[in-house]
Amino acid sequence: MFEKWITNGTAAPFCARKQFCIEREVSSAVARVCGLGQFIFHLNGAKVGDHELDPAWTDYNKLVQYVTFDVTDLLVQGENVIGAEVGNGWYNKMDEHYTFGFPAFMPPNPNPYKPFAKALVLAIELTIVYADGTEETLTADDSFKVKEHPTVMTNVYGSETIDNRLNVSGWDEAGYDDADWAQASYADAEDVPKGELQDQFQPAVKVIKTYEGKLLHSVNGRDIYDLGQNMSGLLDFEIKGKTGDVVKIYPAEKLGEDGDVDQFAKNWIMVDSCITAIVGEDDVWEHCRMKFAYFAGRYMAVERISAENAGNETRTEQGSLSEADAADVSAKKDSADQPVIRNLRADAVTSAYKTDGTFTCDDERYNQIYDMIEKTVEANMIGVHTDCPTIERFAWQEPNHLMASAIFYMKDGKQLWEKFLQDMRYGQHTADDCFNDMAGGKYYPGDGLMPAQCPCYIPNVLPVPGLGDFYDIIPWGSTSILGTYWHYLFYGDVKIIEDNFEPGMRYLTHLKSRVNEEGFINYGLGDWGNPRNDLARDNIETAFLYADAVTLSKFAEILGKTDVKAELDAYAEEVKANYNEKLLVENPELGGWCYKCWDHKDELFMTQASQALPLFWGLVPEDKEADIVKAFRYTLERDESFICGEVGLPYVIQTARKYGMNDIICKYILKKDHPSYYAFILDGETTLGEYWEQNPRSHCHDMMGHIIEWYYNGIAGIIPEKPGFAEVTIRPYLPESIHEFTCAYQSASGEIRVSVKETEDEILVDVKCAEGIAYTVDTSNLAGEKKVVVR
Repeated sequence: MFEKWITNGTAAPFCARKQFCIEREVSSAVARVCGLGQFIFHLNGAKVGDHELDPAWTDYNKLVQYVTFDVTDLLVQGENVIGAEVGNGWYNKMDEHYTFGFPAFMPPNPNPYKPFAKALVLAIELTIVYADGTEETLTADDSFKVKEHPTVMTNVYGSETIDNRLNVSGWDEAGYDDADWAQASYADAEDVPKGELQDQFQPAVKVIKTYEGKLLHSVNGRDIYDLGQNMSGLLDFEIKGKTGDVVKIYPAEKLGEDGDVDQFAKNWIMVDSCITAIVGEDDVWEHCRMKFAYFAGRYMAVERISAENAGNETRTEQGSLSEADAADVSAKKDSADQPVIRNLRADAVTSAYKTDGTFTCDDERYNQIYDMIEKTVEANMIGVHTDCPTIERFAWQEPNHLMASAIFYMKDGKQLWEKFLQDMRYGQHTADDCFNDMAGGKYYPGDGLMPAQCPCYIPNVLPVPGLGDFYDIIPWGSTSILGTYWHYLFYGDVKIIEDNFEPGMRYLTHLKSRVNEEGFINYGLGDWGNPRNDLARDNIETAFLYADAVTLSKFAEILGKTDVKAELDAYAEEVKANYNEKLLVENPELGGWCYKCWDHKDELFMTQASQALPLFWGLVPEDKEADIVKAFRYTLERDESFICGEVGLPYVIQTARKYGMNDIICKYILKKDHPSYYAFILDGETTLGEYWEQNPRSHCHDMMGHIIEWYYNGIAGIIPEKPGFAEVTIRPYLPESIHEFTCAYQSASGEIRVSVKETEDEILVDVKCAEGIAYTVDTSNLAGEKKVVVR
């Protein structure tokens, strides 16, 4: 399909339209549309559907998604108009205002972003089936008309410039005079996307809630608005003034001490994103909305500039007006010379809009933590799973297994993860793939490598001295295997294993080539995000090597690959034996065994994660398990909080749950100071920060939201015993400060609902599972002075 792609011949956003006539009764009609980088589809005067930012981001050289719309009810007998708005996205990225760049303390990247084409492109195929059984297909061709879009600049990092002087009312309606529009041209071969075409199957990006901007105050010549929620969103507002007047809106996640928006990312770079609107007609309210990019933030600083001063404003390093300009704007802002703004609001958008799980309890702190993490997940699911919407917007892969179970309990992640894992398959390297090195030569990442980002638009392939490899990182690449495992456990669909087994085997072969002489993998980032920078690379990364091998062995068994399973089992035992020979040592202080951190050669040093990962993945010899549990508990009590990064944290939490340390989990997540989830609430955050600290670099990172999994399998105690939750154990736990909770999860096998209520005399447990789910209720975690009644 899509034999032809049309364009206006530029890398700037454009509109396209065509009027056509239908003379017979229509039985059905389907439109398949793709505009790159992003598009909005129109038919007969209206946008079609409720999607935003179609299509999802992919590596356009390998995969391009189009979107299918049922338009049967939108066509009419007589004149019809089909059209589209096309913007840049990642296909040909615009760089005005903030765009990602490496800070000065990192070496330059010899492999910068490369546009996929020199011009934006559009393809449409409208298939009409008539009541008489005949069929007709209309495609986008050079009979379409094209025109420059009023959004004259759109930056994938969240800046747009809307020039209302270019507005054309009714352009997508029949009867509109398009005589001054240009004829579309066919895209040159180099501009046609090279990737395989695929119908977009995963959930599209949609609006989930609209937030009204509340005017807080004015400072530095700017009006400061609060949306009340940090988010990924599309800004929507109205302006009025004189032709050429300008309104500039600067989004930010936080306010500075002076009450102005603070766009500086801590220890990083100025994120000076800006949504600009230019008045098109005198004294008329004009509606403005972002089209092709989404902003990130909670607060908005609004500057209103008359046409005579537009373009003369200068900005300081902090992103606000210079003192002279600020004084001038402040003096004039209420005058008739300045444009005005009203109805400032934002539409929060996400691909994770379908909710599968809910949790509520009578301790509001737990509810606040849950809501904060859920909002963070939503803000980072925009066709890909980003690390943060503000700074990088990269599809880092590690949370797609580290956070998978937490997200799967909350959200329907089935098709989203199928897309994420597909992106990894398309991104996996061959032996011939190469990049530039610092000396002007070629750098070959290696056959089978899974890039840390998929899709990857700015490949930072060279290891960073003193920090590690940010491209070839085992907890990131292992999503191809472990993300597959979590998907299978939650949804029970063996196809996910069939699709990802061979790529996983290729990746394991690559990992084997990176094992050092001591039998370890240690070239990545270790326990990334550890607040004390105790990364324990050898321990952490080699544990994932074992996890990958034993997980692939499970897959081989499911697929009936007996010989492959035997080979994987043998390799896993080899890794395990070496791991325990070198890392498992006696600890005189504890009177038992523990795992020492290999990077502390001259001392017996332990971290929480270095004990938790071997326990979780089964590396611990059976006769040493009790000792390692004791050592693990010791590290938790010694540190008096979770001292681990995003890589170790899910295993620390789940290991604590498994071995009866739920009380410690409760204590640590509710601490009032960092590291703690509740500390973010006390900081006034509405989304989860990147690191355990006040004012983190990013205020919207879901990578450490693993505690949500514990809400479901720790507090509610919903534990899958078979894939798809066909069989479950219900083992609820009641934290000391909670006296009542209700948790519901819509599993692949049906709904599971658990409610627990503590009264003066007893603890009441209500469990309801859909027909066909085999379940066992275990009340051992509720044992105490009060009688437990299961109903």
